[in-house]
Amino acid sequence: MTDLVLTVACPTRRGIVAAVAGFLAQHGCNITDSAQFDDQQNGRFFMRVSFRSELGETADQLRAAFASVADEFGMAAEFHEARHRMRVLLMVSNFGHCLNDLLYRWRIGALPIDIVGVVSNHLTYQKVVVNADIPFHYIRVTPETKEAAEARLLDLVEESGAELVVLARYMQVLSDQFCSRMAGRIINIHHSFLPSFKGANPYRQAYERGVKLIGATAHYVTADLDEGPIIEQDTVRVTHAQSPADYVSLGRDVEAQVLARAIHAHIHHRVFSNGNKTVVFPASPGGYASERMG
Repeated sequence: MTDLVLTVACPTRRGIVAAVAGFLAQHGCNITDSAQFDDQQNGRFFMRVSFRSELGETADQLRAAFASVADEFGMAAEFHEARHRMRVLLMVSNFGHCLNDLLYRWRIGALPIDIVGVVSNHLTYQKVVVNADIPFHYIRVTPETKEAAEARLLDLVEESGAELVVLARYMQVLSDQFCSRMAGRIINIHHSFLPSFKGANPYRQAYERGVKLIGATAHYVTADLDEGPIIEQDTVRVTHAQSPADYVSLGRDVEAQVLARAIHAHIHHRVFSNGNKTVVFPASPGGYASERMG
């Protein structure tokens, strides 16, 4: 038997769920989990189905057979092998909390991905990465070398077969061309405050304004800096009795957690683009452990 996932996005209309369920039944598939959302405001329908092919049909075979159903409903549909480990390229600068957290989750099996390399514009974490038996790529970035550096980065994406790029506190702005080419395949993490503080030392700014909540946002990268579709967010409460160093420590912790959750949702095909927003289906009760181990 083969465990697979079907994702569907299409214009909303009657009969979609019945068509999907009927197709899977006809092909000897047993549905183990299903989630759907009908966005009536935008007229879009989204569906994610986990199922077991009891006849052993592969994703490619089912994809070909499903083409007529997809055409009838105008679906963007894809079949995924549930145990496929997505190939991920990590990028980092001088803040290593997200990188270290992801490496730990990867090492213990909590994040079932294949890390194909780590790219950095600094040498700070070279030893950490090499000691984990992961290729480390130092790409220095200056105003004069930025274009060549990005060309090298694109080469690495192609050479490694990376399906997802994660900016684990990579502090360089990617070009519009790179963002467009990798649309929907780059995830970024950044701090998220009420109100928002930009520029240097955002946690110091937050402390000086006496904010009560600090947090983090993980989103897809677009040409609009830090304004791509949001995948995951979280906050932590702070008080007047805490110091700027406390803010930094709490901020790093929530950043690491939010980024890991966003990656987990993406690699298990639970995130759907919906204009400037996303539809994110949560893991089903009792389903997180099986997803964790891939």
